[in-house]
Amino acid sequence: MSTIMEEARRGEITPLMKKIAEKEKVSPEFIRNGIASGRVCAPHNPVHDAAPAAIGEGLSVKINVNLGTSRDMADLDAELEKLRISLKYGTDAVMDLSTGGDIDAIRRRLLSECPVMMGSVPIYQTGVSAARRKAVVEMTEDDIFSGIEKHAKDGMDFMTVHCGITRESVRWLGKAGRITDVVSRGGSFLTAWILHNDEENPLYKNFDYLLELARKYEFTLSLGDGFRPGCIDDASDQAQISELMTLGHLVRRAREAGVQNMVEGPGHVPLDQIPMNMKLEKRLCDNAPFYVLGPLVTDIAPGYDHIVGAIGGAVAAQNGADFLCYLTPAEHLSLPDADDVREGVIASKIAAHVGDLSRGIGRDLDTEMAKARKKLDWNAMFGICVDEEKARRYRCRGCTDESEGCSMCGDVCAIKIVDTYMKKRSGYR
Repeated sequence: MSTIMEEARRGEITPLMKKIAEKEKVSPEFIRNGIASGRVCAPHNPVHDAAPAAIGEGLSVKINVNLGTSRDMADLDAELEKLRISLKYGTDAVMDLSTGGDIDAIRRRLLSECPVMMGSVPIYQTGVSAARRKAVVEMTEDDIFSGIEKHAKDGMDFMTVHCGITRESVRWLGKAGRITDVVSRGGSFLTAWILHNDEENPLYKNFDYLLELARKYEFTLSLGDGFRPGCIDDASDQAQISELMTLGHLVRRAREAGVQNMVEGPGHVPLDQIPMNMKLEKRLCDNAPFYVLGPLVTDIAPGYDHIVGAIGGAVAAQNGADFLCYLTPAEHLSLPDADDVREGVIASKIAAHVGDLSRGIGRDLDTEMAKARKKLDWNAMFGICVDEEKARRYRCRGCTDESEGCSMCGDVCAIKIVDTYMKKRSGYR
């Protein structure tokens, strides 16, 4: 059976590609060529059959929402509500990162309710199961690959796999002088496993087998950044870059096997280093789609990390990032609640749109908003803005039903004043 990438390389334009092209307002040939080259990926496990979507070069910037339970908060209904909110505010993808409760049942229910592409990190479940039996480092190679296959059979469109952590890169980690060492949960599982067992990372050693699974079940590899920096001081160090170099080699091997893939990136990065990080990934990984967490541009704002991540995400998108993983106000503090998820989705949607504008995409929305403001057409404005409910609530502050302006300017509205006198002096129009 051919993969999506192999179909594209044969010159076939499939119904999936046509639907993506229509959504992105590009030609089907553009999508086909992007998938064939590996510069675009279209995660689509046939079991899930989510709405067609694509990530990568020349396309609009996408956002992802992380959902999932923890040991202390294993409420499926709460996660379903977060999913509903995420979809309402326009997320392009969802990932289930559950580590508490009946993880299999939670994943399958979320998949059944999710109409957009969905991903997971199978080693979370594998590691947690091992830890609760004895220790994370006791998981076996069979455990790791069986976990991946189980998620694939359920229908996951893409999966984070930390293949770039190797025995050699773990030695680099020890020499890097990091403050925070490893902050990736999956990265920490495999780092500890390598140190304890003194063996090579199974996902790196048996990468060909992973590719066989990806081909069989048609899921996209999201090559995880297990050594992403966990603080500003650790950004762009040897550990991070050595892993990225390894991922570049794995990108090429996956493409040779006809397997779609994208690369995950940092993490905590100061604003001035973001352009360099984006360009380095594109250079080392042959322009593979780049999926970034934030990036977070300062470490001092717990409770506001959705804003910190949106600042970094906008700059990252301007410089080549294709996929932004949202952050919520609860980042570094707790499992997010529904309100946190809403704030995180909206912040990331704004960052993605700002990035799109810098790439010549989506300007028509801003033009429509400007024209609506000129006419003081509030309903038109509300229909365009990213959070209509909040905008309407703010608009009502101090305004009467017949008020044309807002309570900020009242009867000295700049737009209304100038428009009045422009109309009187028709030669200025």
